[in-house]
Amino acid sequence: MSGFWSDRKVLVTGGTGFLGKHVAAKLNQRGVGSLSTPSSSDYDLRVPGDVERMFDDLEPDLVVHLAARVGGIGANQERPAALYLDNLLMGTYVIEQARLSGTPKAVVIGTICSYPKHTPVPFSEDSLWQGYPEETNAPYGIAKLAQLVQAQSNRAQYGQNVVYLMPTNLYGPGDKFNAAVSHVIPALIKKCVEAREQGLDHIEVWGTGAASREFLYVDDAAEGIVLAAERYDGPLPVNLGTDEEVPIRDLVPLIAEATGFTGEVRWDTSKPDGQPRRRVDPSRAADLFDFKAQTPFTVGLKTTVEWYEAHRAEAEARAV
Repeated sequence: MSGFWSDRKVLVTGGTGFLGKHVAAKLNQRGVGSLSTPSSSDYDLRVPGDVERMFDDLEPDLVVHLAARVGGIGANQERPAALYLDNLLMGTYVIEQARLSGTPKAVVIGTICSYPKHTPVPFSEDSLWQGYPEETNAPYGIAKLAQLVQAQSNRAQYGQNVVYLMPTNLYGPGDKFNAAVSHVIPALIKKCVEAREQGLDHIEVWGTGAASREFLYVDDAAEGIVLAAERYDGPLPVNLGTDEEVPIRDLVPLIAEATGFTGEVRWDTSKPDGQPRRRVDPSRAADLFDFKAQTPFTVGLKTTVEWYEAHRAEAEARAV
């Protein structure tokens, strides 16, 4: 338990979602004084009046903004306008209402998708403005990056304390396995489990397998967010990651083994790979608030597969 949290009234937007549940658990473990995790049915964060009402009702002195509309490459291709606008509005209104309400601190969660398509690896926070994001992720990534601009502008003009964090690709228990919104790890776990159950001799996977990704276990991400809320009050954006990347061609056999699928992998090269490489430099988080990811990837993957097989209906139900 941390004395920092004992008298805090904390609002976590998106607190009933994948990452939000883990952040809420960390806060409860630390003995938070008051924790609110409203859902979108309570307050629509795309509507200014709802955001104002939320702050009036809950009176937080610290807000962690996790609420987002997300999806994999397919969702980004099918709904780029919705992903852009929903995320832009939610972040804009939450940051601004925190300022208007005099909320002492806000922690805003950005995305690795904001980095330019061709970023020197590992991604340094100083590279954010050196090019345009990968095309399939760009609308979402730019909407989230606009919140960094707002946070830094508000800090300069009004002295508002907004901290901006960028986790890399998350995975773990509680992830979304619905095909409409799932990212690469849950999508592949679901595909391999279903193929095993149906006795299929192969699965098809998007792209060439040449792209790489960095994966951060959700419990580690939650710890990084809580540490930043406790210990960091600066204007600089901060990566949360592991400094380890996994090529997709290597990821698929790992998931096949973890799920017991023994068939062939066929690559659908007509489908996009997405960003060529992703691996972040996590040193700023270590220096500023002592964050370092703890969960080995094979351990996190095993736990995720076990959770999915035990919670199939729940895992596949969430489509937003």
